Amino acid sequence: MAGTDPAEEIAALRATLASIEAVLNPAALETEAAELREQAGDPSLWADQDRAQHVTRRLSYLEAELNRLSGLHSRLDDTEAGFELAESENDEPTRLEAERDLTVLRNEVDQLEVRTLLNGEYDAREALISINAQAGGADAADFSENLMRMYLRWAERHKYATEVYDISYAEEAGIKSTTFAIKAPYAYGTLRGEHGTHRMVRISKYDNQQRRQTSFSGVDVMPVVEQTDHIEIPEDEIRVDVFRSSGPGGQGVNTTDSAVRITHLPTGIVVSCQNERSQIQNRASAMAVLQAKLLERRREEEAEELQGLRGDGGRAWGTQIRNYVLYPYQMVKDLRTGMETGDPLAVLDGEIDEFLDAEIRWMRQNGR
Repeated sequence: MAGTDPAEEIAALRATLASIEAVLNPAALETEAAELREQAGDPSLWADQDRAQHVTRRLSYLEAELNRLSGLHSRLDDTEAGFELAESENDEPTRLEAERDLTVLRNEVDQLEVRTLLNGEYDAREALISINAQAGGADAADFSENLMRMYLRWAERHKYATEVYDISYAEEAGIKSTTFAIKAPYAYGTLRGEHGTHRMVRISKYDNQQRRQTSFSGVDVMPVVEQTDHIEIPEDEIRVDVFRSSGPGGQGVNTTDSAVRITHLPTGIVVSCQNERSQIQNRASAMAVLQAKLLERRREEEAEELQGLRGDGGRAWGTQIRNYVLYPYQMVKDLRTGMETGDPLAVLDGEIDEFLDAEIRWMRQNGR
């Protein structure tokens, strides 16, 4: 919007913010937050740890959203006053500061507007992410660990809680697979466009001749299952194995057989969990992951049937969605949206919001 009159742009941002609030409904958010504050103040809440954590996470999210909306209004007022002061005093430094503030506000309002596009059946859910090393040997395992860190750093930047359920370490370096949760409202809707195959091109750290290596990693994004989902798994359809948790290089991190692996016999889906000391807790977490995978499988099958699709539908494994190039040049490019950056290290450090926003808009435009 270079060359746009600041007053006109501020008025346009206020109008956009009003349309956002018409969707988000701050009054309803405040009512829900007040109810949750009352629940959080009840000492008996913590008798049920899972419910207590759900209440506090939801309350934290609502308060952050309400503060974000009120803060945007206040900052728009302050920025408008800054331009007026710069005009009346002919103050160039103040004008430049107001222009910087307006650029930041424009980006924040744009990002918030993307949230209004998250209206799919499961978009408001928390997310489960599974990452699996594919072709590329040690480089693929290392790349998979890079991707895990990328998503966990993204969550950390946004102050979202995470929980790692399982990591299967590769022999030489990196990981063969992992499953973890991002416990924030709309995490699934925000991240579901990450589902697919990611490709890395770089000089291999594991090749003595330092040749260029291409490696692949598969990312699977699923909504966390809730009680209303009715995902029933009969006991005779699963096989449960227990084993001893281990860390990188086979180093023991547990002296009991508390880790749990569950195989769903009809589909062949295998999940495992080893983050808890208790076998019972690990089994419960593994069952939750299995339910999420079955829910996502059902969701995709229903979507294919509704759209008359047979095949990947733009989301199946093997669908390459993004390239990460560290050699012979540096770039990350999304193959669907065209979004790209020349700073792959920042992306791998969790700066992926621009990619996520572009994905959400692309999926909405394409009916995904």
